[in-house]
Amino acid sequence: MAFTHQFEQTVLREYDIRGIVGKTLHPTDAFAIGRTFGTIVARNGGTRVAVGYDGRLTSPELEQSLVDGLKASGMHVLRIGRGPTPMLYYTATVKETDGAVMVTGSHNPPDYNGFKMMLGRKPFFGEQIQQIGKMAASGDVTAEVGGTEESIDIVADYIGRLLSDWDGGDRMLKVVWDNGNGAAGEVLQKLVASLPGEHFVLNGTIDGHFPAHHPDPTVPANLQQLIAEVTKRKPDIGIAFDGDADRIGVIDDTGAIFFGDQLLVLLARDVLKEHPKATIIADVKASQVLFDEVAAAGGTPLMWKTGHSLIKAKMAETGSPLAGEMSGHIFFADRWYGFDDALYAAVRTLGIVARLDGKLSAMREALPHVINTPEVRFDCDDRRKFAVIEEVASRLAAEGARVSATDGVRVATDDGWWLLRASNTQAVLVARAEAKSEAGLERLKAALVAQLKASGLAAPDFSGSHAGH
Repeated sequence: MAFTHQFEQTVLREYDIRGIVGKTLHPTDAFAIGRTFGTIVARNGGTRVAVGYDGRLTSPELEQSLVDGLKASGMHVLRIGRGPTPMLYYTATVKETDGAVMVTGSHNPPDYNGFKMMLGRKPFFGEQIQQIGKMAASGDVTAEVGGTEESIDIVADYIGRLLSDWDGGDRMLKVVWDNGNGAAGEVLQKLVASLPGEHFVLNGTIDGHFPAHHPDPTVPANLQQLIAEVTKRKPDIGIAFDGDADRIGVIDDTGAIFFGDQLLVLLARDVLKEHPKATIIADVKASQVLFDEVAAAGGTPLMWKTGHSLIKAKMAETGSPLAGEMSGHIFFADRWYGFDDALYAAVRTLGIVARLDGKLSAMREALPHVINTPEVRFDCDDRRKFAVIEEVASRLAAEGARVSATDGVRVATDDGWWLLRASNTQAVLVARAEAKSEAGLERLKAALVAQLKASGLAAPDFSGSHAGH
């Protein structure tokens, strides 16, 4: 019988495939992804695909259907089992597979799941993901053939490789980790057992119910347990992961959140010692402080579009050794492979902290102080959101404003900057502003709100601004 399959349109996203299991995403979708992606790999001359899955309750069933689909396309499937997403990226890299698929809901609620893909060494995203939908709908797949599979245990190799880049000497750091019941689980426990120092792991058990808190370290509410533990134990640093451990959150020794762009300043200064003048990439949501500090450390700062696949592609193009996003994706191509890996970023961060003369909080406090809003997300119809950005951009151009149009509009004024961009993954607009003073921040917010009103949109809720970042 000929193969055809219709996906629920909302699941085919910009960077991955994602939906609510049992409602918009089903095992039949997983099979169809395997069947079409396997066809794409085969038409590229490939035969081997690595597959892994995270700790969600629905992941084992989706992984099995995915493997069945890949085998029906004639693939040889290397199954690495349950673990963090970057462990799959590592497998694809060192085993030189022709493709890789991770079954993961990342930081989404427990009833979600999804798929992240690589074709060869590169992220598979954007138009390529839409192509999967078109191929499935039209039955454009290779003739059904029986593929093969093998289960491999990559954990020891992966941990060994993480540890091989430890550069903090034998200083005994005290570290509190929050695994958030995510997929890093056993890998994290084995990693910390081999690192010098004293390590306390919270929520180390993989549990797809996420009983402690939601596994997304960019949301301050999800860091409260870690902050409380850091305040109590007085360690050198606290580290949190998202559900599949490709994003990191950091708490300094005082219990303060050490934001993604501040972490990138710490890492960039270190990397630039080895790679003077190198390009360091950050997304448009990052603080101006980061770009200024990279330049001050002798680097070439580059502001780029938000989205892990887009950042990876830009790194490869520019030869950048380090990139990062406010969301906690950190990409090392210095001694590593250019993909986002929170476990690796943690090892490198701890190495730097071990070599610091003072405390991490002192480094944070020495950065120029700015005041910013949190990332504010507000609903805007999928069809309307990009049009709003175009309208705002044309008005700003007419006014002669200083605008970066890398990703949405980022407007610079004497007070600081404000940003408005359309999310690639949700029906929302994203706004953020940063100033040197409270009065300046109010002026920036007013300018942003005026632009939204001119396009018929209400003012978003900016509550929760935080000083000193």
